[in-house]
Amino acid sequence: MTAEAAADLSWNGSASPRLAAYGRVATHDVDEAAEQIGRIFCPHGLQPQAGTARDFLALHNCAAFDGFSINYVEYGGAVTIDPGCLDRFFLVQLPLAGTARVVAGAREVVTRPDDAASLLSPTVPTRMVWHDCAQLILLLDRRLVEQRAAALSGQAAQPVEFQPEIMLTARAGSRLRQHMMALAGVAEALGGTRPMSSVAAADWRETLLEALFAQPGHGLSEAIRRYAGQIDNLPRAVRTARDLLHAQASEPLDLTQLAAAAGVGIRALQGGFRRHFGMSISDMLLDIRLARLNQQLLSAGPEARIIDLAFELGFAHLGRMAGAYRDKFGETPSATLQRVQRGRGQLTN
Repeated sequence: MTAEAAADLSWNGSASPRLAAYGRVATHDVDEAAEQIGRIFCPHGLQPQAGTARDFLALHNCAAFDGFSINYVEYGGAVTIDPGCLDRFFLVQLPLAGTARVVAGAREVVTRPDDAASLLSPTVPTRMVWHDCAQLILLLDRRLVEQRAAALSGQAAQPVEFQPEIMLTARAGSRLRQHMMALAGVAEALGGTRPMSSVAAADWRETLLEALFAQPGHGLSEAIRRYAGQIDNLPRAVRTARDLLHAQASEPLDLTQLAAAAGVGIRALQGGFRRHFGMSISDMLLDIRLARLNQQLLSAGPEARIIDLAFELGFAHLGRMAGAYRDKFGETPSATLQRVQRGRGQLTN
């Protein structure tokens, strides 16, 4: 069944299906829907509620890019969806029509258009009931999100869990909604036949990750705010030195010059970094360089070489760099690059 045919059979008042050129699933068969949508997202239980089975419709359009995808998913009738833990990805579910009751761990939220959306974390068991519901769904690769959290917090990559409710009337929720709608528009302009350029995909990753971490209440919120100097009122000397580390990250560290530029002694500056950031000056510089290497690998072209990127960022010892990168991001630089290039190859095939 085509997406257009499925849309004709959807319930009265349904929102017009988005991403029609990216049709993946269109069926009235429950088992077929569970199997096919499970291949795109993850295996899950799918059960129409009693008395609504004749209204069942499943429609899934999916525009996949490098590390993220934008999806349109529609279910007719009342449907219970039980994916358990998503494991491999985060999902932002933006309702366009109908309602959904989402139970994520110990939290329960009800989502409606222009009111509230849901944010599902991969380590939190989830169960949902959709009522004549159509949603625009953003999928973000788990490793991508956890590595960005590591870069923002100055800590090693670890599971991140967000609060499941996004208030669309709040500034952060409204911005995320705008970005998702804009991404759907970009995908529709590409028409399902033209790929998104690697530069555009990298820009979208940055935009989406920034919007995601602007949501309040995730597990590393305090660590990220502290690392950014937003919790403490940073002394001028510490702020000046931190800004210089970011601006001159690829240059050799000279503590004497750094302290002089900050207007304090070396010991005072070192004590300020440990007190306000919980790390030494050299550790922060290493973390800045590792975070930049991770970002460059995620947007690297097919001819990119890790040794060139590392030397440009000021790394002098590749073995130590690779070990520090693995400790922080949970994989070697070559594994990140291979994963990115493999993902691009799958999108172009």
